Amino acid sequence: MIMDKKVMTSIKLQKNLHKRLQQRIIEDGYGMRGKSKWIIEAIESLLHLSDYPTLVEIAEDMHQLSDMVSIRVPEDLMLRIEQAVVHVRKQYPSIEGVKSNLVRASIMQRLLRQSTSVTEV
Repeated sequence: MIMDKKVMTSIKLQKNLHKRLQQRIIEDGYGMRGKSKWIIEAIESLLHLSDYPTLVEIAEDMHQLSDMVSIRVPEDLMLRIEQAVVHVRKQYPSIEGVKSNLVRASIMQRLLRQSTSVTEV
């Protein structure tokens, strides 16, 4: 049996975004240990969007990134992220920290898309 190797990576988030992320992970039933799974799903859905480079570029405008978040990402997804980084850099050559911005954009998009598709009571 071949185990899917995981790669550890860390990104910085704004405090309020990190808090919203933690709340959503629990609300969605992933539990305290489901953070990586939730973020991996967010990254995969972002990479399916045709305009993801634009969303990554928008994420570059985030400031006050004070909270460090570590996630374990499957090696094959990390390779797809690396390919996406190259793709984004072709459109936005001056962008810094593309990988972190891609993960931040994934989190923001999943939070936004879920909150618009679920009516809150």
